[in-house]
Amino acid sequence: MKLLKPMAFAVAAIAASWGANAQIPVEDLGRYPAMSSLDMSPDGKFLVGLMTPPGNDGTDRGVAVWDLTKPGSAPTFTPSNDKMKFIGASAFKAGKILVRANQAWTGAMYGCIEGKSTGATKTFIAKTYLTDIKMKKFDEPFEPVKAGNGVLETCAKVSDVGGIVADLPLDDTKVVVSRVSKEWEFTEYLVYDLKEDSYRLIFRENDIDRLGLIDPRTGDLLTKIRLDERGGEYYQTPLIVNEAGDFEEHPLLTTTASKRHTISISGRDEATGKYYVVTDKFSDKAALYMYDPKAKKFDDQPLFAHPDFSVSGISLGRKANNFNKLLAVYFEAADEEVYYVDEDLYAIHEGLKAAFPGKTISIREYTPDFKKVLFTTGSTVDTATYYLLRDRKTPELIGALRPWILPKDIGPTELVYYTARDGMKIPGLLAKPPGWKKGDKPVPTVIMPHGGPWARDYAQAASGGDTWVHFFTSRGYAVLKPQYRGSEGWGHKLWLAGDNEWGQKMQDDKDDGAAWLVQEGVADPNKLVMMGYSYGGFAAFAASVRENSPYQCAIAGAGVANLERVGTLWSNNRFQRAFQGHTVTGMDPIENTDKINIPILIFHGDRDVRVPLFHSTDFYNKVKNKVDAELVVVKDMPHSNPWWPENFNTSFNAIDDFLKTRCFKN
Repeated sequence: MKLLKPMAFAVAAIAASWGANAQIPVEDLGRYPAMSSLDMSPDGKFLVGLMTPPGNDGTDRGVAVWDLTKPGSAPTFTPSNDKMKFIGASAFKAGKILVRANQAWTGAMYGCIEGKSTGATKTFIAKTYLTDIKMKKFDEPFEPVKAGNGVLETCAKVSDVGGIVADLPLDDTKVVVSRVSKEWEFTEYLVYDLKEDSYRLIFRENDIDRLGLIDPRTGDLLTKIRLDERGGEYYQTPLIVNEAGDFEEHPLLTTTASKRHTISISGRDEATGKYYVVTDKFSDKAALYMYDPKAKKFDDQPLFAHPDFSVSGISLGRKANNFNKLLAVYFEAADEEVYYVDEDLYAIHEGLKAAFPGKTISIREYTPDFKKVLFTTGSTVDTATYYLLRDRKTPELIGALRPWILPKDIGPTELVYYTARDGMKIPGLLAKPPGWKKGDKPVPTVIMPHGGPWARDYAQAASGGDTWVHFFTSRGYAVLKPQYRGSEGWGHKLWLAGDNEWGQKMQDDKDDGAAWLVQEGVADPNKLVMMGYSYGGFAAFAASVRENSPYQCAIAGAGVANLERVGTLWSNNRFQRAFQGHTVTGMDPIENTDKINIPILIFHGDRDVRVPLFHSTDFYNKVKNKVDAELVVVKDMPHSNPWWPENFNTSFNAIDDFLKTRCFKN
């Protein structure tokens, strides 16, 4: 690919006042972002996003709409109400806006999803609405089909699968939507006409088949994924529709629960009929290949491969003038990075990088003629900031995610590697306190493993910054996010190495990261903290009961404490249970509470159905008389975001107090 000359932009300097480094207040970390989820309609006529009301202290937010046909006009604002709180917004064609909201709900779930089989479960109901730029009427076109059965309808109500799953960019009014079928446990997919309010069913999932790739031209199903068991092994097989309209199996695309290769069919090239497939079948790091469904073979060489990082996906054109053309390839380094194939997008991206040196540029939406481009800037110390580029001139500042958080108060994050005790190379994301440099005095350090564990961390985080890192680094702590074995996105070998190693080699990787930081002169060996959430909470439980712990205390958020119970009830998703449930074994913290040897703070939401509260209460009850232990039950907090400001504030204040008064007391 030839290199293109970057566009030049005349960008006005944005002044910033820098004060002395200070601890970021808990309330500033927990409050709603000033602006988030900003999206532009495909025709460039309006923007929509979430915003805190003018003059609000960040404890409430609503949906804002900017009319881009009237430059300079103030946005229209619709607030949340006491029951339903807005949690997301997206712009679509035909002048439509999709809005998501949730509300706390308590009731009998009869064992469906991940709720209790008996008694009442505290959880949330999510609603998906369609409205327009005026936001006067909110329709609910994705409501579950009435089942005529109270139990099934309750399960459907809390299952939260309704919404738009695919755009059909060449059609002015049609999209593909999902909703719960009348059997409640299955999801069905339909082509929905936004104007006529009519549906056409294209696929209903069942016990063995789930959704694959949708044809962006017609809305028809091109592939589906089949899960079946043969001789004690689970097989995941993509089926591709042939010219006769039948779905055929493709053995080269099949993977098993034991090998678990990444095989993601990401799109189809209409000119050749070949499919874009992201896979690690031929190398440790996933690469992009073309697959011929007629010949049932891959091309000999990858279309794109990075020597150090895995390909995570592609972008195909959604406009009439670039429809289904390969525009970009994404790969996962410290953050997800992009390689632009399209010349126009490449030139715009390079121009914006020149205009905002040192910033990560993310192009979020654009009009077919590129006269309007919505993009964000950010870095590991900068909050995400939204801009609109009109006619490739000076970008217009729209607003920032958290403008009250100053870069000088945040420690920058960098990608590092260290060697585990058995020789495995472990990536990590390391944030140091602001201004800290090699040779300075070692600092208190938090080892903070991510959840999942089939997940990974990013240096900037999808929301434009990691509030946990902001919290700790502004208080003088270093933070290491170890990408321990079992983490996704860093290669097939590292991913599978975590199987059946919970609390064992997976835990060694975290302890070895702490030891490495001590050796490097970053971490004070007498001020080490293990802190994590979800699986990271499990790691904190495990750290507290392992002998010769390098940590002075542990902080466990919504952690798994009982491996036996979680392994059999891993997820309401059958595919995930089959492919992950069997890997959840190792050292069980609940069986080793007699070995606890450091103080521990436990916090857990009372509306968490993903990791039920009993994990934390059972562990706390077994250790409360052995060490300094505290359990904080956070009111109205679910397992995953979105969290409300009061959820953040309760958690952060508890952690702040624990670190100041009890962690390093001895």
